[in-house]
Amino acid sequence: MPAFKFILAAVIICVAFPLSAEPVYSENAEIIAEPVLTEEPAVIEITSAAQEASQSEEDYDDYLFFENAALVIEASPVIEMRSFTDIFPNFSLSLRRRAMSGMGLRRSYESNDIPMYLPSSSSGINLLSSVMEKNPTHIIEALIVVPYNKKEFDLLDIYNAMGRIELIKEQTLPLRDGSEYSVFKNTTRLESGERRRVITDPPPASVLPYSETIYVRFTDRNIGHVFLRGDISFSLYGMTYNMTNFRDINFSIFRIMQAEKVIITIYLEPVKEGILIYSLSGLSLPGFIVSRMNLTPNINARITVLLNWIKEGLRRQETPPQETENNSLLEQFIQNNSLDNLLNN
Repeated sequence: MPAFKFILAAVIICVAFPLSAEPVYSENAEIIAEPVLTEEPAVIEITSAAQEASQSEEDYDDYLFFENAALVIEASPVIEMRSFTDIFPNFSLSLRRRAMSGMGLRRSYESNDIPMYLPSSSSGINLLSSVMEKNPTHIIEALIVVPYNKKEFDLLDIYNAMGRIELIKEQTLPLRDGSEYSVFKNTTRLESGERRRVITDPPPASVLPYSETIYVRFTDRNIGHVFLRGDISFSLYGMTYNMTNFRDINFSIFRIMQAEKVIITIYLEPVKEGILIYSLSGLSLPGFIVSRMNLTPNINARITVLLNWIKEGLRRQETPPQETENNSLLEQFIQNNSLDNLLNN
């Protein structure tokens, strides 16, 4: 009997003061209270089902925005294409015609001279500042517009046109005797500045990167190896390709240029007349070389090779890959001796 009374008392206590209990909901699915064992009244956060749903929707929206942020940023804004005169408003008709010719404009001068082909200050294009930071002794300006042919190019076309580093070595320059001269024996990508292992060029991209840094090695026929770091960036209208030597440039056992003393900046933008290619490059040469050698023709030759490489890359973007492959197969077939035998028989 005493044991029965003890058990009954325990049951009554547990019913009156449960150690744990489910929350009590009202008809509107609102949490009224959650019993707790404490001497002080608990601060209870009251949240309705509607508020929970609203909070859940906000979290879901944030999740979607975060997941798709890259897509939003990568999408190119719809902007109006500029014209050549928007960027170079002070050019005479003669200069405009020369810029849109096959050769374009080219000028070399020393650092105490004044550039002639600077864009408008409102264009957002400023290559001179980065060049002058290198304290160059020589500066080279180049400006050309590559007209559209089969299609109008966008920034992705331009980016892919400059992706085949290995093709730079195939660019040749004509000599006076009618022969052709190859400036570079080899041009290739490197894994990094520290690990200079040769890597292949990647396939054409389907989306633009935010920015990119690549490392390349040019084997110059006269100088030897030249190691360059290429920093690629994008603006609202165009793309900037900034190349700097990250190692000393030597000729035989002599150092002719220190690291970070060569800068080649190339700005490209699709304009109404074609692809605008504007380049400003600077080199800091030791005094004993400047006083004894005229390097301007050699420097111009290498800038010409780079510009021709870009123009050829743009033309490749006009031809679909399947058409290029079919043309290549047709050329191989025509050059095959079996075709001659078939025609002769």
